[in-house]
Amino acid sequence: MNKFLAVLFTIFSFTINAQIFNPVSWDFSQKQISETEVELTFKASIDDHWHMYSQFIEDDIIATKFTFFYEGDTIVSKPSEGKSIEQYEPLWEMTLRYFEHEAIFKQRITVNSKSNIELGGYVDFMVCDESQCLPPDYSEFSFTIKGVEDVVEGKETLNFIQKKTEKTELEESNNKEKSEVKDIKVNDKKNSDESSSKGMWGLFFIAFFSGFAALLTPCVFPMIPMTVSFFTKQSKTKAKGITNAIIYGISIIVIYVALGVGVSAIFGADSMNLLATNIYFNIAFFVLLIVFGASFLGAFEITLPSSWVNKSDKASDKGGLIGIFFMAFTLALVSFSCTGPIVGTLLVEAASGGFMGPIIGMLGFSLAIALPFALFAAFPGWLNSLPQSGGWLNSVKVTLGFLEIALAFKFLSNADLVMDTHLLEREIFLAIWIVIFGLLTMYLLGFLKFAHDSELKYISVSRLSAAILTGTLTVYMIPGLWGAPLKLIAAFPPPLEYSESPYGLGNRLGGSADEHIEGQHLGPQGIMAFNDYDKGLAYAKKVGKPVVIDFTGKACVNCREMEQAVWSDPVIKNILKNDVVLISLYVDLKTKLPKEDQYETTLAGKTKKVRTIGDQWMVLQANTYGTNSQPYYVFLNHEEETLVENANYQDYGTVDLFKDWLNRGLAEFSK
Repeated sequence: MNKFLAVLFTIFSFTINAQIFNPVSWDFSQKQISETEVELTFKASIDDHWHMYSQFIEDDIIATKFTFFYEGDTIVSKPSEGKSIEQYEPLWEMTLRYFEHEAIFKQRITVNSKSNIELGGYVDFMVCDESQCLPPDYSEFSFTIKGVEDVVEGKETLNFIQKKTEKTELEESNNKEKSEVKDIKVNDKKNSDESSSKGMWGLFFIAFFSGFAALLTPCVFPMIPMTVSFFTKQSKTKAKGITNAIIYGISIIVIYVALGVGVSAIFGADSMNLLATNIYFNIAFFVLLIVFGASFLGAFEITLPSSWVNKSDKASDKGGLIGIFFMAFTLALVSFSCTGPIVGTLLVEAASGGFMGPIIGMLGFSLAIALPFALFAAFPGWLNSLPQSGGWLNSVKVTLGFLEIALAFKFLSNADLVMDTHLLEREIFLAIWIVIFGLLTMYLLGFLKFAHDSELKYISVSRLSAAILTGTLTVYMIPGLWGAPLKLIAAFPPPLEYSESPYGLGNRLGGSADEHIEGQHLGPQGIMAFNDYDKGLAYAKKVGKPVVIDFTGKACVNCREMEQAVWSDPVIKNILKNDVVLISLYVDLKTKLPKEDQYETTLAGKTKKVRTIGDQWMVLQANTYGTNSQPYYVFLNHEEETLVENANYQDYGTVDLFKDWLNRGLAEFSK
């Protein structure tokens, strides 16, 4: 590798559009707040048309991160930051927070040392514009913190004060019409608003149908005729009974929406988004949903303290609006063993919707529960058409238990993907789901019974229909073990490349197992790619094919756009699969290089420490081809000479242009 770098660094190949970008400059300062308190300020000046990402973002690669060193200790901290712009990114299905023009971060520190303290560290950050992203970069800082005269024994020498983050991003998200966001195209903003709106509507309908599912459980369904009969019999007139039942329904909605408001107010928009993607919380959600599922299957019941139910029931005797409200509250408490797991799951799923997610979720859920009480009170004759309570209610509960357990593994998969441990790869995930839905199908058909189930004399049409659906899903997932894409459930299992056998069992990608080359991995569109330059070049020489270098990034939006919109073309996909050797070099990989391979170099006039694999490929791109933006494509022969001009996203981001570029490269190589 060292020989390879020495040769490459002697090559100076600039294209017309090649350029080293350095759009962010940092200024570090400190201010004495009191005798023992110091405020550090980190100011980033950002060039026009570029943006830098917030600390509070779901993707760890692109998020800004501060690391501090002192007296041998390492502290990763999140200082307070100013107002950021918030925009939903449909391609990544997440909300991006970023800064334009300027970003200011502040960290307060209390000192408890007589001697001065040398505090150093660095800030990791990433910047993009409308057409390209740069590799993650860093800037180092150092401060001398003055000691204090009065030292308190037992206290820490240096204490980082974590201030509560500002919620201005939240206000901006919820009031987009009042936003001060500038330099964003109107169409982009419109698309963002539409995506967010669709996301909220989708969440509402999921919550609404979840409410109907809760309605069909043993804790809630029997309450419908009892409650409606109470209102119609106790009220002096039919109109009064209907009015009371409607108030009862509204009270149910108020109670559950208040729960959603409480969850959002406690955690806030930033925390809700972070909870939805944090490794440890995903694992916690997995455990929580397994517990909920076991409860639904009959292992135990999750109940609230009986004293709460008794006090609420007593308050319902007061009559009037207060009495009706507490009747609704009593229903919520009594039915908790059935609705609690569904509400808990719903709140977890709604977390990705930011501040409004739990509120919208609880509105949809409570509306589905409240509607039957109001409608049956208005039309009491409909009660005769309701099916009788019985064993079918427990069947609904058990079915929900299976679904809870299946969903739990989605959260465990999220954590595994972020940690990149490959403990729950695609085949294992699908095998678990196949077993879960296979068992559910057997249960619905009567071949599997649980302790609380009543005797099943015959299978109803509805139960058979549900068994057909779950059985079909089970059979549909089986080919996924051999590499089938499974588009209907693509959002749930890990991606195709996150697999025990990235080449696909049963020879999905063609060729025999002996032909699968060490160093290759399954890339976008099912194209095999090398992630190491030396191995890729050696293989290209062996098979007599040219090389296409793909300088890309895990967190590069335009790279994903290129791969989905351009590489999916059949002609382009065929060329990248069969006519060239693709080498994809990820410039934002944070995998540390061995100590002996780490080094310092000069990049754009400043010293750059090459500490990670991503740094290595970024320096290779910048020092060899004179640019550090992605995606960036180079067409090479075996002598490592460029055959055609290098291609970027701005000038070659369409099917026709990229196809022409590839064909010209092949034609030059054939000469």
